[in-house]
Amino acid sequence: MRQFYAVGLALLALFELANVYFIMPLPGSQRMRSLDLAYTLWSARWVVRGIAGTLLALGALALLRDRSVRRWWVLAPLTGLVAALAWYVNFRMAADQMFRPPTVLRMASAADNGVALDRLVVGVVVNGEARAYPLQYIGYHHHLRDRVGGQDVLVTYCTVCRTGRVFSPFVGAEEQTFRLVGMDNFNAMLEDERTGSWWRQANGEAVVGPRQGTVLPEIPSRQMTLARWLSLYPASRIMQADNAFLTEYAKDYAYERGTSRKKLTGTDTSSWGEKSWVVGITIGAQSRAYDWNHLERTKAINDVLDGTPLVIALASDSLSFFAFERPSATALFRVEDDSLVTGEGGTRRAYAFNGQGASDTLTALVASQEFWHSWRTFQPTTSRYPAESGTITVRTGARCCSSASSTALMASASSATRLVTTSSSTSAPRAAISVSSSSSPNR
Repeated sequence: MRQFYAVGLALLALFELANVYFIMPLPGSQRMRSLDLAYTLWSARWVVRGIAGTLLALGALALLRDRSVRRWWVLAPLTGLVAALAWYVNFRMAADQMFRPPTVLRMASAADNGVALDRLVVGVVVNGEARAYPLQYIGYHHHLRDRVGGQDVLVTYCTVCRTGRVFSPFVGAEEQTFRLVGMDNFNAMLEDERTGSWWRQANGEAVVGPRQGTVLPEIPSRQMTLARWLSLYPASRIMQADNAFLTEYAKDYAYERGTSRKKLTGTDTSSWGEKSWVVGITIGAQSRAYDWNHLERTKAINDVLDGTPLVIALASDSLSFFAFERPSATALFRVEDDSLVTGEGGTRRAYAFNGQGASDTLTALVASQEFWHSWRTFQPTTSRYPAESGTITVRTGARCCSSASSTALMASASSATRLVTTSSSTSAPRAAISVSSSSSPNR
């Protein structure tokens, strides 16, 4: 019976380690097909802890009957060590303890905004209302809830995949409450409170649990600098820092600009490396990844995907990008003075980066910038553009706008801010990507 104590200690220590190992980015854990095992362990956590506790109790009783205290000199420190381990993995290493949702969500107008205009944001427009969420903040929080245009939204971001997604937090008519539970294939996972199912952040799919196979409706979003966002949507509200997490938010621009070389979240500036940037688009049954380096060189990519002519454009800040359907396969676009232009002379037509032209509006496409390993993992049938093979080294410098273009864009955004403050009747331009409460487009 005395051996039960040692067995109980070993079982508890191994279980607590395994419980966090398979769902956190620890050496080797994210390369395994261990999601089902991780979910089984998590679901049975109280059963296993109960068994370990019973063994510990039985062993402790046997040891108490033993007049010799020599064993306690060994077991007492081991017991303290296992208790400390259990506390550490559950209250320090657990994902929802490391990355907490905001205690209060503060949104400000452009006039009252305290976020630097050259910061990247994930922006969303719902029923005419625009809101922007800086990567600096949502990269730490991973997920937050908000209400935009009268519709509840779940804003998510995974720094390891570089994926920003916005979803409706409803399954049918049931509203869901989520917590960050860990990751699978290097992508953040959320757990719903109702059923305990685990949901993948990259596509909103429940990958294990009672709701396996269910997909949250995605709400189209865009990633660009705040200056660019405000130039398009001057009436937008912008998420502000939560004072409870000021020490957690990124202070520098390394992640956003691609100069970080951290193992999990750093950028590879070559093409088609694990941490290289791509723009991913899915239309119908086809998915394609577009090399960011190629986009930087050409500024505009004209392509056809699943029969749909499209264009991807990069703004002068070299960070804000846009994707639209082309009116026809023969309409080839280029970027001129931060506008999309097609045709020459009398046939020349120009469009702003919100898709608005003089007489018509381009239809926006859902496009995401992310690391190549992420897009390839969750879009396994994807093709590549251009269809080159191998890894192409381009440079090792920062992905950043020039001083001149940055200054010009700051001035544009400042003008947008003044526009908001001087005219309360001014409304934001109509979004090319918009949703109503009844729409639920999926990636």
